[in-house]
Amino acid sequence: MSEYPLKAFEAFQVGDNAEVTRTLDEAAVAAFAEVSGDRHPAHLDAAYAATTRYGRPVAHGMLTASLISAALARLLGRPGAISVEQTLRFLRPVHVGDTITARAEVIAVGVAQRRLRCRTTCRNQRGELVISGEAIEQKDE
Repeated sequence: MSEYPLKAFEAFQVGDNAEVTRTLDEAAVAAFAEVSGDRHPAHLDAAYAATTRYGRPVAHGMLTASLISAALARLLGRPGAISVEQTLRFLRPVHVGDTITARAEVIAVGVAQRRLRCRTTCRNQRGELVISGEAIEQKDE
């Protein structure tokens, strides 16, 4: 089965979901810092990060949130969709080395607009909710 299977809009139901799990190691954080330009020492410098309230380096919030994009892509399959809205609440820090599971779950199907409302979450390896939000996806056909 393809990572992005063919799925028509009419096949979606409330409760459909997909997950992606990744460990946000030093290499991932450094690569994101390079791509985004956010080289704040809280992400990259262990000595500096030790002086912050987090006590050790934290992954970029948007790096963590980007895993939601992967979960949505896996959920939506092919043909794709375009994101038209995304909300995010950053609830806990994600430390370098944490393993994050991003989940996207259909919570409403808007037939007239061909839109899906999805609950989006990221949890760490301890099951703690680190990001919550919603996404609205316009499904192509």
